Amino acid sequence: MGATDPLASDLARLLSPERVLSDAAARRAYDCDAYSVERSAPTAIALPISTDEVSAIARYCAAHQIPLTPRGAGTGLSGGALPALGGVVLSTKKLTQILSLDLPNRRLTAQSGIANKRISDAVAQHGLHFAPDPSSQSVSTLGGNIAENSGGPHTLKYGVTAPHILGLTAVLSDGEVIELVADSPGPDFLSLFIGSEGTLGIATEATVRLTPLPKAVETALVAFGEVTWATQAVATIIADGIVPAALEMMDRGILAALKAAFGLEAPPGTEALLLVECDGDDLDQVRDEMARVETLCRAQGALNIERAENEAARQRLWTARKKGIGAMGRLAPTIVTHDGVIPRSKLPEMLDYVYQIAAEHDLGVANLFHAGDGNLHPCFYFDDRAPGMIDRVVEAGETIMRRCLELGGSVTGEHGIGVEKLDLMAEMFSRTDLEFQARVRTIFDPTGLCNPCKIIPNQKGCIEHRARWRGAAW
Repeated sequence: MGATDPLASDLARLLSPERVLSDAAARRAYDCDAYSVERSAPTAIALPISTDEVSAIARYCAAHQIPLTPRGAGTGLSGGALPALGGVVLSTKKLTQILSLDLPNRRLTAQSGIANKRISDAVAQHGLHFAPDPSSQSVSTLGGNIAENSGGPHTLKYGVTAPHILGLTAVLSDGEVIELVADSPGPDFLSLFIGSEGTLGIATEATVRLTPLPKAVETALVAFGEVTWATQAVATIIADGIVPAALEMMDRGILAALKAAFGLEAPPGTEALLLVECDGDDLDQVRDEMARVETLCRAQGALNIERAENEAARQRLWTARKKGIGAMGRLAPTIVTHDGVIPRSKLPEMLDYVYQIAAEHDLGVANLFHAGDGNLHPCFYFDDRAPGMIDRVVEAGETIMRRCLELGGSVTGEHGIGVEKLDLMAEMFSRTDLEFQARVRTIFDPTGLCNPCKIIPNQKGCIEHRARWRGAAW
């Protein structure tokens, strides 16, 4: 802690000195999330261990008009944890306790800083799991999942975070502690809070729905010689009435990264991979479903189909999807992963457009995404130290997101708006829509101090700072 910093000293009295950070290294470590092309340093970082401590920090910040930015693991991809106006970053990294487990009712209550996967690991012996599974689930937090309404590879069948949250405890910007419960009488404030990106308050505890583990799982990795063949296979599978647990796609850019990082080899001539997983409680039914998938893929020109014969083989096949983003670090020092949604039928057209825009801006691009629900993730890889590079990346990304809107989609499926997509909100919503959203926010946070400059464009006090956020990361 910087002992001479007044804000850090005050926070240390609320918590303890070892749980307040304000030195230069800490401020640099907390000045962005995984969307690293926008940076803004906080004055101090607070690490509470309870709802009461979070409330005390919020009351202090409200009394002194200090911006307060909640942060989980920092794996967000749209700048949602960027401390846009400085102030205090409230890290939930020490809020990691499982508070209760109700097996008969398949419920678990935990603090919001717990890693997503740890919940599933804790109940696996009981044949249960927490179904939302973002690719960062080994580190991403429950609170972050709630803030972004995160998805993941199994979203197609099991849904995003929202339907798996039964209640939560939250701290508002003035320090008030509230409880939100699913299916309670009156307005559904719980659903409003989920996906609000920390702008309505800070989730400190949550009760989650536990889902039975399927008794049978079949997983296959399908290689195609053309990206178009793979996207057509996706449309054909869904049109046939099959709803796989997961239907993921990776293109040649991801394959190159996986080869460089892990030595993973695809069959010769592969331009795209589909990872397909079917599950259920009837083994014969699941096997029949996968057999139908394989038949449809072969009809679309599949080069090779590898089906996992056991759990170890299944995990190996999933490496291609789960490790894809991390593997891209072998290709360039900086990555920006976008998050647009389009109708599945538009996948071939949209991917051609992504490659075109990347070429026009002289950017490397790779694609891995939730093909089954049309959630596209173009990943630009580049060196952000090159002059003008960040502006090119931002311009290319916004061009692609606008095309998603033109095709009847959305600018985000699971990564959120954060600061990355602020300018696009006015193109997706009318002025009246945005004014209504802003009024709703003021019900929970009238001062705008809780995660300021996020989601709603042109907020007072944010425009003048935005030019300072963007710059070379190193």
